[in-house]
Amino acid sequence: MDIQESFVNKVAASGLITFNLEEYLHPGERIVYDIKENLFHGLMLRERDFREFVKTHDWEAYTGKNVAVICSADAIVPTWAYMLLANRMKPYANEIVFGDLETLETVLFTKALSKIDLKAFEGERVVVKGCADITLPVSAYVEITNLLTPVVKSIMYGEPCSTVPIYKRKD
Repeated sequence: MDIQESFVNKVAASGLITFNLEEYLHPGERIVYDIKENLFHGLMLRERDFREFVKTHDWEAYTGKNVAVICSADAIVPTWAYMLLANRMKPYANEIVFGDLETLETVLFTKALSKIDLKAFEGERVVVKGCADITLPVSAYVEITNLLTPVVKSIMYGEPCSTVPIYKRKD
């Protein structure tokens, strides 16, 4: 018996599909636009000044970027101001959200994962890869679980050689 024949790769023979969330990470730069820079005395937004800023600002600087729009100051900011920012950034930015970088990451993953062809996972045993080279938001793990649960046979978390069971369909 050949020594090669005596070793069986149980992971390869298991029929598990590894799902790597890192593959759905949007490569674009993430930035925060803090509207506090547009506030009058750090307290409130003055419409005339803000509209002048909107006219003269270089919006092309947001080309291809993912933008989280916030106001880190405790200030009076009307809703239309955020809408105006989004409107001006939209032709250039990849994504614009109201919220912090975590909110932005959640939106990026939700959009990317919504494009998955779930038919490829019907009746399969799936391991959602747990050890990532980068920090992934918990929201991405929750979203992929929500998407896969109705179609897969089982969901596990971790690595194919060491998994934590998450879901198993009752047949």
